[in-house]
Parts: sequence; C-alpha cells; structure tokens
Amino acid sequence: MNIVFAISEVEDLVKTGGLADVGKALPIALKEAGYNVIIVLPYYQAIANQLEMAPEKLASACPQQTLFTQSQVYHFDVKQLNWNGIDVYFIDYPEYFSREGLYSNGYDVYRDNGERFSFFSGAVLNTLPAIGFQPDIIHCHDWHTAMLPFLMEHEHSGYFENTSTVFTIHNAAFQGVHRLESIPFLRHHPNILSQVHGGYINMLQSGIEFASKITTVSPTYAQELLTNLGSHGLHDRLVARQQDLIGILNGCDYSQWNPEHDDFLPENYSVETLQAKSASKVALQQLAALPQQQNAPLFGMVCRLTEQKGFGYLLPILNELMHHKIQMVIVGTGDPEVCMDLGEFAQLHPDKFAFISGFSTKHAHLVEAGADFFLMPSQFEPCGLNQMYSLAYGTIPIVRAVGGLKDTVVDISQDKEQATGFVFEEPSPQALLGCIRRALLYFYEHPAEFRQMQIRGMQTRFTWQDAAANYAALYRQIAS
Repeated sequence: MNIVFAISEVEDLVKTGGLADVGKALPIALKEAGYNVIIVLPYYQAIANQLEMAPEKLASACPQQTLFTQSQVYHFDVKQLNWNGIDVYFIDYPEYFSREGLYSNGYDVYRDNGERFSFFSGAVLNTLPAIGFQPDIIHCHDWHTAMLPFLMEHEHSGYFENTSTVFTIHNAAFQGVHRLESIPFLRHHPNILSQVHGGYINMLQSGIEFASKITTVSPTYAQELLTNLGSHGLHDRLVARQQDLIGILNGCDYSQWNPEHDDFLPENYSVETLQAKSASKVALQQLAALPQQQNAPLFGMVCRLTEQKGFGYLLPILNELMHHKIQMVIVGTGDPEVCMDLGEFAQLHPDKFAFISGFSTKHAHLVEAGADFFLMPSQFEPCGLNQMYSLAYGTIPIVRAVGGLKDTVVDISQDKEQATGFVFEEPSPQALLGCIRRALLYFYEHPAEFRQMQIRGMQTRFTWQDAAANYAALYRQIAS
C-alpha cells in the first residue's frame, strides 16, 4: 500500500510543535510495518539552512513543475531527500517558503498563510504524478493541508481515481480561517464558493467535508469534537461525519524519552534504580535556584504559556499552594501577561517557586526527571505528550480529564490497583487545588504506594507501533 504524508512540519527536519512529532514517528512506524510511505512538505528556509552543509544529500526529484490559476502562474521545484529510509519530497517555492519562520516571523502571523498552504496542497497533487507515485492513501494533517481533499475531488479525479484521503485534526482550535480574496490560488476556482461563508473560507471545515475519513489524536478528543464547545464551533460538520470520525491515540518516542539512556540527566535510572531519580531533583533545584530539599515534593510544568494549558486555573491558587511544603518549577514561553505574572510570583517566593522563561530540550528533560509531580491542568488537550513522558520518568502526572490526558492517566479513585496519577474534571481553580492536595496527602501519608504508582507509570507504554497498527487498519478499511 502506497501512503503519502502531506504535512507542514517533521521533527528533525523542521519543528514548531507536536505536529512534527507525529510527522516523524508515524511514517517511520508505518515504514517498519512494511508500508511504502513518502512525505511531502514545504522547503522552508530552516530546512535549506540545515541541509546546505550537505547538498549532496538533496536531489532534484523531477523537472520544474507549473501550476496555473486564473490569476497566477506558479513555477516550483521538487527536491528529494532520503531520510530514515523514507523518501521526503520538498516543494520549493521561495516566494512562499524561504522565510524566517514557518507560519510567522516570530511576532506576526504571515497574512498570506491561506494562500501559501492552499498552493502547497495543490503542489502536492501536482508532484505525485510527476514523480510517478500512485498513492492508495494521502494522509493530510491539520488546516495546512485541509484543502487537498477538496482539490483532489474537483481537479484530479483521473490520476487519483483509486486514492482515498485521511484527514487528521491535531487541534481543532486552529482552523485556518482566511478571506477568500487573500488566496489567489483558490479565489477563482469554479467550485470554491460552496466553501465560502461571509467572504471567508474555513480550511479545517473543508477538510472535514471532503476527506474520506477523519481522525484525531485520542479517542476522548474524538468524542469532544462532537460537542459545540470541544469542536470550537465545528460541531454540526463533525456530527454529520461522525461515522467517519475515529480517535487514534498518539504514541511516545521512548528512544528520546527514557530515563535509562537520557544524556540530559546527571544520573540515569530505571524501575530497579528509582532512587537515582533524586540526582535529577537536585540538579533541577540547582537550575531553578531552589533549596535542595528531597522531602519537599517538587511540581514541574513545561508548556506553552497559554490559556489552553490551564493557567486560568493555576494562577488563582498559587498563593494557597505556597502555604504547603512544596516547590514548583515552570518552564515555557508564550502569553506575555502570564510570563509577567509567573515572574513576579517567583520574586515573591524565591524558596518555593521558580519560573524559567524560554525553552530548551535539556530543561524539559530535567523537569520530567527531577519533579515528583507534573502539572497538566489543560482546558483542552487533544492528545498531550508530556503526561506520557512523565509516566516514563516516574513523575506522577496531575491532569484534567480531557482529551488524551483522560485516555492515558488513571486516577487513584478510579482504580487504585492500576492508578498512575491524579485527575480532576471540573474546569475551576478549586478543582485543581483539591486535586493537588489529594496528591500531596498521598505523597506524605502513603510513600510505599506512591513508589508503586511511580513504577506502574514507568512500566506503561503508549507506542507508535500501536498507533501505526490502528492507522494501518483504517487505511486497509478505506482501500477495501
């Protein structure tokens, strides 16, 4: 079976978020399972910079390609790279992709993103016949490639007569809403007006309408997408397609997140040597300039500083938390107001609370290993990865019962024998505070059971091989 991944970022090549993790791990797992997989993504400036030191690795995949619309002609090149045994094809159109960032310049979102990624979707379909690749499945990801199923149905029915599309929603909050007038690639398309509402086109909505099957990144998030609140306003469209909607849980890359072989830790550890985890706690306390107290439970958090991540629940209870014998380290960037609030709070409580503005892989690994608890009080969380990392490192997750968090963390009140963390449901600061206090009581009053919970988490696995098997079953179902 021939599978095409049309995606806007792939880890190791270019990355801004969790989408890239899927873009790397899932194709590799499918390749290992025997599927013929290729990846197509834009040739960003960041990729060109990375590969310019080894130009011999790149090849021209086919002669220069041309796309025509009523208002513009696009000439683009297609470059090819063999990466982890997978052929990756880059759409090289410098006017759109040779820029400082993928979606923004670091401060402002590119106003022509709708045009850039509509063109990319069309270029993918133009490239596949040019390189002689006849796909059974084209797997599209998020709004950046959401117009591809629409274009395939209306423009390429011949070559793709036996091709189906899978459209994965990684986060329905990002929908790709753009004025049609700002998209020369689409604005004169004879069938586009059916996708336009009030002069705007919602690309995620188009992907939902035209894809053969729709997936998302956890079973619970699939159910949440059928509600008006959980779908961010796309409820009616998704309910109409619910027979074609399936939630498949993302996996975790344990080759990168494994305390037994983690080069970022001062001392590696395993289930058998869990006591060595304390060395990471000391290192994290040193990094955060906190007192080195092993008997004070340390709470960690690494995330984008946005409302989605639950700061509306956490910030109002920080003062109450400081009455307890705890420490807390938060690492991240994002909303300037949240950054300011965390920075000011750290100055008021230097012995208990630390805020590290910025992000580094080393800091992320050290928090996962050095903390006793990991906080993820998200408003919504399609899948989440940090709770999986936390489990692998024997760090107990405290999460809200949404999306993939609900699918991966078992609360002690739900099943004491299988419990791996602490879960709260109500979206409120007091519910989070109550959950943290439950965790503190367990830490202090039941140390042996707490250690068993750590061990259960470290023995839990959410693999990309399992995810790939579920996607492969879906591909086969569509193909048959």
